[in-house]
Amino acid sequence: MADGIEFESLVERFYIPLYQFAFSLTRTEADACDLTQQTFSIWATKGHQLRDASKVKTWLFTTLHREFLESRRRQTRFPHFELEAAEIDLPPVGPVAVSRHDTAKVLDTLAQVDEIFQAPVALFYLQDHSYNEIAEILGVPLGTVKSRLARGIGQLQHLLARDIAAGQPPSQL
Repeated sequence: MADGIEFESLVERFYIPLYQFAFSLTRTEADACDLTQQTFSIWATKGHQLRDASKVKTWLFTTLHREFLESRRRQTRFPHFELEAAEIDLPPVGPVAVSRHDTAKVLDTLAQVDEIFQAPVALFYLQDHSYNEIAEILGVPLGTVKSRLARGIGQLQHLLARDIAAGQPPSQL
């Protein structure tokens, strides 16, 4: 059911109604397009699991609605701020200071991050593993991987900003 021909006919049949539903939820064209595309992307990966072909329409609309709710939850938890509005909350690190950092310094600083956070950060940023792959490798739940990544990156940024603020020359960083 999720092969190329059926997928194309499914898109032709349901794109406009899904887009209209998404637009009614988001009230913006870009968000409605993104939500509709995300729904079809999920179908492409999980649609084969649907056993009753007569429920395709229901499945698509339910999936779109769930993705909309999840995006709203994400926006609530992680609100978007314009850079200018958040500038006072950012550490005083200029682009010149950041460019002085090289890979060796970042790796040295990563070694100073709490041990529990080092592996997820290294696997994600240095080895390009997905969250799911990291969860499998470390044998921890997906939420734990996300939490450890966020905390590890926070510590890494704090340590790097501290070194820059202390005015250490690049050779000592």
